[in-house]
Amino acid sequence: MRIIDPHVHIWKNDPAFPYAPETTNPPARDATPEMLLELMQANGVEKTVIVQVIHYRWDNRYTAQALRTYPDKFMGVCRVNPEDPASPDHLSYWTEQHGFYGVRLSPSVDSSGDWFKGPYMDPLFKRAEELDVPMLILTKPSRLPDLAVLLDKHPDLDIVIDHIADCLPDRPDEIKLLLKMARYPKVFVKISHTWNISQESYPWRDTHDLVKQVYQAFGGKRIMWATDWPVCLSRANYTQTLTVVRDEMNFFSPDDLEWILGKTALTLWSK
Repeated sequence: MRIIDPHVHIWKNDPAFPYAPETTNPPARDATPEMLLELMQANGVEKTVIVQVIHYRWDNRYTAQALRTYPDKFMGVCRVNPEDPASPDHLSYWTEQHGFYGVRLSPSVDSSGDWFKGPYMDPLFKRAEELDVPMLILTKPSRLPDLAVLLDKHPDLDIVIDHIADCLPDRPDEIKLLLKMARYPKVFVKISHTWNISQESYPWRDTHDLVKQVYQAFGGKRIMWATDWPVCLSRANYTQTLTVVRDEMNFFSPDDLEWILGKTALTLWSK
C-alpha cells in the first residue's frame, strides 16, 4: 500500500533562514529534508507533507526551498500571521508563487488565541476555500466549538484537526468535543501524537480506545496517521509512529488501513 506521511517539520540553523526574533530556545540540532528523506526511504514512505514550523513564524522560505528541491517527495503547508488583515493575500502568495498547498493555524486556548474569534478569520477561511487548499488546525478540544462556528460559514473548506486535538484518554468530555466535529463532512483528523498523550510506553495502548472512537466517528477515509517528525523524537522514533498504527491498532479494516496510511492524505494533497 502507498504510505504518505501528512505531517513533518524541517528546520536548519542557517543565517540565510533565520528563526523569528520572538523564538525562544531555538532547536540545537537541525532537521533537514535530507535527514527526512533517509527516514522515509528506510520506512517505505513515498511522500510527505512539510508543515511550516513555528520557529520561522510566517517566513516560509526554508520549506519553500525544500519543495523546489524535492518536488516529487514533498508537499508544503505554510503559515500566515492570523492577526494580520493581509493574511489572505499572504496565503495566496505562498500558494500561487511558491507551491504551498494548505495553511496551518494554531489558536491557543487562553486569551492569546482570541484572534480565532476575531474579524480576520472569516476572510482567511474564505480565501483558503477559494484557493481550494486545506486548513490545518492545531489546538485543544476547548477551541473546537469556535472552529465549528467558522465551519458553519465555510462548509466547502477542508479542515484537518491535527494530533487528535491532543485529547487526553481519560477525559471523555474532551473526546466528545472532538467526536462532535464528525458532523462536518469535510473535517479530517490526524490520529497522531498518541505517544504524547499516553501515560505508557510504546505502543501506548491507553490511547487506542480514543483512536478507535475517532475511527468509528469519522471513518477511515477521514483520518490519517502522521509522524510529526522530529517533534516525536522526545518519546518516539520515526518508525514507531508508523508501526503503532499499521501493526498495533488491529481494529482497522484492511481497506480503511490503506486510507489511513496514504489514500486519505492523497485526497487532500493530490496536486
